[in-house]
Amino acid sequence: MSKNIAKLLDPNCVLLDCDANTVEGVITAVGARLEENGYVKNSYIQAALDREKELPTGLPLTGEINAAIPHTDIEHVLKPALGMATLADPVIFKNMISPQEDVPVRLIFLLALEQPKAQIEMLQEVASVIQNADLVKELVSQKSVDGVMKVLSQM
Repeated sequence: MSKNIAKLLDPNCVLLDCDANTVEGVITAVGARLEENGYVKNSYIQAALDREKELPTGLPLTGEINAAIPHTDIEHVLKPALGMATLADPVIFKNMISPQEDVPVRLIFLLALEQPKAQIEMLQEVASVIQNADLVKELVSQKSVDGVMKVLSQM
């Protein structure tokens, strides 16, 4: 796994089979974990939701499972971390490239980074993970956080 994803993905901020059924629900659920664990300010969740409306992050992938990489500006972050959620049922995000298109998403990486350069690098690293359809399928099928960490560490 990319050393940065390994270092920044906090097991306490991983939600498996999350039952959120809206973009707001899943960003709020993962964002709350980031906030509880001291990574983000209480302004983070609303800022991430506002940004998602303006600049959507849904990504149609090559496999049967799509992903999204919501994030927001660095001033809402206290220290860098990643949150992740797998969804029991897809949540409809808007397409990053064509915002009028819906993308049913089952894997979300929520970025909380305090350096603009780090944000770009992490987006690239997460993109390299989600471009591997087998890896995405394996992540979404995990039933334990340890399983997720193990899958990512074997990259």
